[in-house]
Amino acid sequence: MQFHFYPIAVAIVSLLFSQAIAPPSSGIKSRTAIDDSVSKQAAISLQGALNNIGPDGSEVPGAGAGFVVASPSKVDPPYFYTWTRDSALTLKMIIDEFIFGNTSLQSYIEDYIHAQAVLQTVSNPSGTFLPAGLGMGEPKYQVDGTRFNGAWGRPQRDGPALRAIALITYSNWLIENGQPSKAKDIIWPIIANDLSYVGQYWNQTGFDLWEETQGSSFFTVQNQHRALAQGTQLAEDLRVTCTGCVQAPEVLCFLQSFWNGNFTVSNINVNNSRTGLDGNSILGSISTFDIDAYCDSPTLQPCHSTSLANFKVLIDTFRETYSINSGIPVGSGVAVGRYAEDVYQGGNPWYLITTAAAEFLYDAVAQWKARHNLFVDETSLAFFKDLYPAVQVRQYNSGNAHSPFVEIMNAVTAYADSFVAVAEKYIPANGSLAEQFNRDTGAPLSAIDLTWSYAAFVTMSQRRSGRFPRSWGSRNAITPPATCPTSSLSTKGIYVPATAAGAPNVTSSCQVNVVFNVNASTYFGENLYVIGSAEDIGAWDVENALPMGAGGYTSDRPLWSVSTYLDAGETVSYKYVRQENCNQAWLYETRNRTLTVPACGGDAIMQEDAWVGPGGAAGTC
Repeated sequence: MQFHFYPIAVAIVSLLFSQAIAPPSSGIKSRTAIDDSVSKQAAISLQGALNNIGPDGSEVPGAGAGFVVASPSKVDPPYFYTWTRDSALTLKMIIDEFIFGNTSLQSYIEDYIHAQAVLQTVSNPSGTFLPAGLGMGEPKYQVDGTRFNGAWGRPQRDGPALRAIALITYSNWLIENGQPSKAKDIIWPIIANDLSYVGQYWNQTGFDLWEETQGSSFFTVQNQHRALAQGTQLAEDLRVTCTGCVQAPEVLCFLQSFWNGNFTVSNINVNNSRTGLDGNSILGSISTFDIDAYCDSPTLQPCHSTSLANFKVLIDTFRETYSINSGIPVGSGVAVGRYAEDVYQGGNPWYLITTAAAEFLYDAVAQWKARHNLFVDETSLAFFKDLYPAVQVRQYNSGNAHSPFVEIMNAVTAYADSFVAVAEKYIPANGSLAEQFNRDTGAPLSAIDLTWSYAAFVTMSQRRSGRFPRSWGSRNAITPPATCPTSSLSTKGIYVPATAAGAPNVTSSCQVNVVFNVNASTYFGENLYVIGSAEDIGAWDVENALPMGAGGYTSDRPLWSVSTYLDAGETVSYKYVRQENCNQAWLYETRNRTLTVPACGGDAIMQEDAWVGPGGAAGTC
């Protein structure tokens, strides 16, 4: 399906280009036609993403084969790492491009498969691969696939789901093209580990995709459901067992709890002062988009009434947030960021979220056209009113070129194009995409050549040109129960190294879960680690000490915590250590502690401690 401009769309886009695409003070060149500019930028963006993938990416020397580097930026901010989430989203784009006909991309997919099989087994601060898959919740690694041992927001539970989605998409292509044995023997073991992780840990909190808030994330839960539902079908096709997939209906039931009656609260079970309006709600819907979905699907597709209502409230919030949006009327696209309260790097619009807003609207139009109708209800009415004032609460069916249905499609398409126009206004003439652009001037800032920014532009251009991935089976997803269980269930995962794809055949002695909790008042920028005699907590080498998290830290209880596995029956000496800012020396506790890990099969244990030793003081760097 190819989108076409109609009179109303031409008028709106012409107005946007006359008003919004005037070169800003930085001298950005104006664009000629939106079709040509999107096509050119999409080609630049695809190459920009490939330049950040090892081993031959021109911008990331030293990156291993198949590892996607977030950005070449090494300082302010340091993004020269590989994130599981960003990598999976980028590979999903590349896999779709490959399926659409760009066969030159297959080698990147094959390298990614091998890299991820190995990465699953890497022990890291989130834990080990065996026996319980904890290590797969680690958000990022060094660009050669080795562990990153710094303090960070962990675990993050979206990565395994997104990786599974990407690899399931490729596996389906293999099956359709006569290679089911490759999908089953080489790729399924990687997917099976990821789905085991999702099924086991979906009901536990983790950090959101912005790596700031510990709680339950709409984006994460939405993708967790898709992974389990899509994995169910692939398992049937390959005649294998999917451990964890049985949880799909429960995850889908939980997904409904993010709607508060007015908008999607993107992070729940949290303790912060934000409204909950967040761009992650747009990103979640476009990553689980299904061209074949019903608009009232509980998967909360872009064309769902609550998704549209949330879109309006979120976008209107940013109309008031950034000065570069000043004067842009309701019904026209604006620069879009993460959330209104954002202060990171100054709290600016992001390229990838601005183009995601356009993609969201292109998705919704495609779904209405595929269904040949749309239903406007009281929930979505305000969204449509901004674009088509004559709209009423009723069903609109497809008709001739002047029917209300077609006029609404044209208006929403023009609205989508207006977000593209805003993004392109602030893209430098060479097409490079940073992470953000300044809220006052529009100048690019933060990490340069952000892979996710490039990938997001490509996926938007795919949807705008009418290229849509095959349905992932949203219609066949098991209906969630009418009432979610009061006690969320989970399935114990089964984890086996994907040796056929190149993973090392790691093994594990019997281990027992140990949780270290310590009360230690800290200043912003100070971090805590646990270090000890066991290999899993550093073997007294501070460079390999286990970073702790402050997700449960409050003024009443300054809690730092970390969960790990230690060998059953061993006696371990340990202490806590403070990492100071400004390259100050580490501060160690003045005493050693001892614990004896229970015998094999014993229950998890929790160490409750309080810091004993000197307190830290912020440096003056």
